[in-house]
Amino acid sequence: MTETRQDIELRLQLRRKAFTLDVALSLPAQGVTVVFGPSGSGKSTLLRAIAGLEPAARGRVRIGAAVWQDGDKYLPPHRRAVGVVFQHAALLPHLSVHENLRYGWRRSGAAAGAVPEWIDKLALGTLLARSPATLSGGERQRVALARALVCRPRWLLLDEPLSALDVERRSEILPYLETIRQQADIPMLYVTHAVEEAARLADHLVLLEAGKVFVAGPALEVLNRPDLPWALRDDAAAVLEATVAAHDGHGMLLLDTPAGSLHVHGAAHPTGTIVRLRVQARDVSVAMSAHADTSVLNIIPAVLESLSPLPNGQLQLRLRAGEALLLARVSHQSAVRLQLREGLPLWAQIKAVALLV
Repeated sequence: MTETRQDIELRLQLRRKAFTLDVALSLPAQGVTVVFGPSGSGKSTLLRAIAGLEPAARGRVRIGAAVWQDGDKYLPPHRRAVGVVFQHAALLPHLSVHENLRYGWRRSGAAAGAVPEWIDKLALGTLLARSPATLSGGERQRVALARALVCRPRWLLLDEPLSALDVERRSEILPYLETIRQQADIPMLYVTHAVEEAARLADHLVLLEAGKVFVAGPALEVLNRPDLPWALRDDAAAVLEATVAAHDGHGMLLLDTPAGSLHVHGAAHPTGTIVRLRVQARDVSVAMSAHADTSVLNIIPAVLESLSPLPNGQLQLRLRAGEALLLARVSHQSAVRLQLREGLPLWAQIKAVALLV
């Protein structure tokens, strides 16, 4: 008996006057693939082509054993078994929240339990009788997510779903996206230009540049590569996968990370929960000895692997801490005063209040 293929194959080309999309990718058919890149790089165009919303796109789209597009074969959008969530929720304004959910569900022919399942998981019970006009931006996006999921799609496509929200609403939605990632058992393709969203959600990461794939691979490997554009940005960071070891009831967690034990701030996740931790270079300082008389809780041994010059008289340090690599930003003056050099053992200092999960 032949096993069903569980990968995703994309070979898509779309030519316009001032832009060409030319992408060839093999993606895992599970978890979250984040497509990341600057405005104009082709992220949303790629998503629309996958969904069948760019009929001029040529090539091949296959998910598992199902071929949606190849040569003369071209399934229209309504036959591609995708759920799509755009920047703006696009709910039907004349229907209540519950009616919006049931409208999509009825058209899909999905199992009856899909609607109450996602009402519960996305905490929509108190919103069901309300009209879309009375919802906040974050609430509308939760309804849009549920509407896509109750149809039991083969693939969930999200086109910058948080970009129209303020910081508070983004923080409100991210845990729900993590719930979908963990519980939906549906591959997701998530388009964003926000590196913090990629760091938190991605299992696989694709970086697009001018319509072509610049790099693609497992998320933590790609995010921690020092040769990629975000490594030199002001918000450059190392991304660690960590396990919750304890929490103290005051918003402080103790995490086991590849760099050692770290104190961070965050919700009281149960012990054993796997989380992503983004440690920004600007929040890491270095010292030649470990000081006990300091408010800094995270002081871990490290070795200085390299120093790279940055604008404005700064240096970026690449530190080996345990099994992890960290980044730190220091001034040229500090580097001279501490006589920093490659191979030097030192201590990395990270304020707990700077770390959030």
